[in-house]
Amino acid sequence: MAEDTWKPKPPPTRPGGADLLAGLSVALLLIPQSMAYAELAGLPPHIGLFAAALPPILASLAASSPYLQTGPVALTSLLTLGGLAELAEPGSVDYVELAALLALIVGLTRLALGLFRLGVVAYLMSEPVLSGFTSGAAILILSSQLPKAFGVDAPDGGVLERAWWSLTSPSDWRVGAIVIAAVTVVLILGGRRLHRLFPSALVAVVGGVTFSRIAGYEGPVVGSVPTGFPDIGLDLPWGSTGSLVVAGVVIALVGFAEPASISRMFATADRQPWSADREFISQGLANVAAGLSGAFPVGGSFSRSSLNRLAGARSRWSGLVTGVAVLAFLPFADVLEQLPRATLGGVVIAAVVGLVQPVQLVNTIRRSTPQGLVAWGTFAATLAMAPRVERGVIVGIGLSLALHLWRELHVDVPRRREGNTLCLDTRGVLWFATASRLEQLVLDALAEEPDIDGVRIDLGGCGRVDYTAATTIRRLAEDARAAGLAVSVTSVPANVASYLGEFA
Repeated sequence: MAEDTWKPKPPPTRPGGADLLAGLSVALLLIPQSMAYAELAGLPPHIGLFAAALPPILASLAASSPYLQTGPVALTSLLTLGGLAELAEPGSVDYVELAALLALIVGLTRLALGLFRLGVVAYLMSEPVLSGFTSGAAILILSSQLPKAFGVDAPDGGVLERAWWSLTSPSDWRVGAIVIAAVTVVLILGGRRLHRLFPSALVAVVGGVTFSRIAGYEGPVVGSVPTGFPDIGLDLPWGSTGSLVVAGVVIALVGFAEPASISRMFATADRQPWSADREFISQGLANVAAGLSGAFPVGGSFSRSSLNRLAGARSRWSGLVTGVAVLAFLPFADVLEQLPRATLGGVVIAAVVGLVQPVQLVNTIRRSTPQGLVAWGTFAATLAMAPRVERGVIVGIGLSLALHLWRELHVDVPRRREGNTLCLDTRGVLWFATASRLEQLVLDALAEEPDIDGVRIDLGGCGRVDYTAATTIRRLAEDARAAGLAVSVTSVPANVASYLGEFA
């Protein structure tokens, strides 16, 4: 008999040529993205470089997926802004310290989930909640970049208010900023069609800096960028830990959905094993590194992971190469001081525009009205509660639980007659909370059919029957038999078969 010729290949023990090329290619994209996402999180741009240096290195030590690239990502950055905006002024020293503490909380939470083998929680977030939150968050992210794209200084207010003001104040628009942002978006989205490894983000950044220096661009630029390596330490505002726990746990769970889906997708495509527990550990280590180096929460990036795979990565060590490359760039980071902020806005817009998925939201409610209401409710809550978008997730989870509880408490007993026999086809979950409702429905059905001489209770449509419900069914069957009716109970689940066996 021929043996199966396919076997998973063990990862290389050190980076190879393919991993070096892939890691460097990702670093060229990560550097501008990390700065852009730091601004999205309400932090100075150079903090993004710190979040792009040590976290990928630490993540590579334990990652399960050979392709997953870790660092700043859009959704986690928005969640960070939501968790910190009411505690300190964005961009301030206190805010930066709180962001590092938040990253540490996220990291320890993920480490605990991985070490205690609770990776199953990666599968528990319902799809309607994720799709509703992702679309709502993407709209907020796009809206937050409009002032940069138009080169305007929008007045203080909510994200949507500032975006609306930017759109409706053409007299304040800077043509140069609009052109820079538009060219950046076109380069990043169109560069992928030229070649899978075309360094579109690098070209946009170099072009932006060159244009700013040569043309004397007068719009907003990145400004002072400190050089050197991040300071490692635990000098954090520990007294604010209680205020950050909820946000940290939400980011740890919601932010893990992206790396989990990326890793599962690639594992399926390559027929390779994947462990949610190990990925929780790797992402936990990454966030601990982010916290200790004064950065902010990080996660797995779909765009950078895809580029990593397309560039030929063979093992998780490509992530180590990426982190080392960013570390090597830090002493020279001041070359980006003249980078127009419109370029960073364009980088973010190009990265998240595909996350707005109105078709998916519409299709969800078409396929299932209850699930559609969960998705749209999460979407609306995310927009309404900005910048505290983590509350939108909590609302979505609450809606999902309410829907589940409604289904668990909903029981129906449609009836039909076959001659003089009344057939009761029970539907729903029969447990102690629905047993009384079941009893009432059966008694009502019997009362409305006084001329029958037999009754059949079919349990085939029941998702579950517990002991209390089985006791109720047995009592109903005994009472009906005592009243002179022929009684049978069909499709009895195995767990209560012995208890209802005499009526089967």
